[in-house]
Amino acid sequence: MKRLHTLLLTSFLLLPAVSNANYSKRPDVKEFIADMVSQHGFDEQQLSLWMQDVQQQKSALEAIARPAEAKPWKDYRPIFITSKRINRGVEFWATHAETLQRAEQKYGVPAEIIVAIIGVETFYGKRAGNYPVLDALTTLGFDYPLENTTQERRDRRERFFRKELKEYLLMTREEKVDPRTLKGSYAGAMGMPQFISSSFRAYAIDFDGDGKRDLWNSTADAIGSVANYFSRHGWKGGQPIVSRASVAKPADGLGSKNMRPHKAIGDYKQLGVTPVKAFNDSQMATLLKLEGSRGNEYWLGLENFYVITRYNHSPLYAMAVYQLGQAVASKYRSRD
Repeated sequence: MKRLHTLLLTSFLLLPAVSNANYSKRPDVKEFIADMVSQHGFDEQQLSLWMQDVQQQKSALEAIARPAEAKPWKDYRPIFITSKRINRGVEFWATHAETLQRAEQKYGVPAEIIVAIIGVETFYGKRAGNYPVLDALTTLGFDYPLENTTQERRDRRERFFRKELKEYLLMTREEKVDPRTLKGSYAGAMGMPQFISSSFRAYAIDFDGDGKRDLWNSTADAIGSVANYFSRHGWKGGQPIVSRASVAKPADGLGSKNMRPHKAIGDYKQLGVTPVKAFNDSQMATLLKLEGSRGNEYWLGLENFYVITRYNHSPLYAMAVYQLGQAVASKYRSRD
């Protein structure tokens, strides 16, 4: 989800391996506790007791060093575009059709995109993670591994996870939930749509009208929250997402790491890049080059594709969501 989902997609196959690190004794944790007390009015003794009970999540440290998005597209796609995931998506859509329609009408986000997000993230709620969120965020916030990274990146990621730990403590206080009870991915993402703490606070909604935001047990809240997230990040209802493109002269430098559309379709055409779908030449796009099973694939991503990457910054993730959504929609709409 926002700012993190490149780290989440392998979490559901892992069982937490733990050790007692007694975080409450560490100077950096004590400093964190003092900040939470002075800036947010938490009880120092309570926070110290919680940190004393935190178990270091060893498998989280191992998993964070090998995210699924490090794979090429030819290996990444088969993880998510499977007959089992497509069929389960059709069943999920049929079961929650009314709620999906209500979310689409209110927020303009197609049902297939909402279904695909939940399908990619947690196999429609079946694999939402078994890690205590408090333990996972504390582990990654204070013991982020140096393996396969630099000290600068490690410091940056530790700051990120400490921020999410702060957001988590604020979230559980606001939601009146014991922070020791919630489970999620190894990186602290939660519920059916795998929201991290800051995203939960900003975008989770009560879509079933029961007075609380529950992304673990309320499918309606999960559906509505995903739709709200996309809407708040600029999703344009009825607008295209992405198109396969033909390239007159493939070149090593062709393709962009910038997911935000930054060049007009007409300009791409002048460079020999032509979308398979018909677009207005004035529409802005970004050119993607993916390593497919039959060689390089070229795609033109438009604004709505960029919005999907706000949920997870990886273009592979966004393409998996798009293609899974298309496959589910095709099968759902072709039912007798």
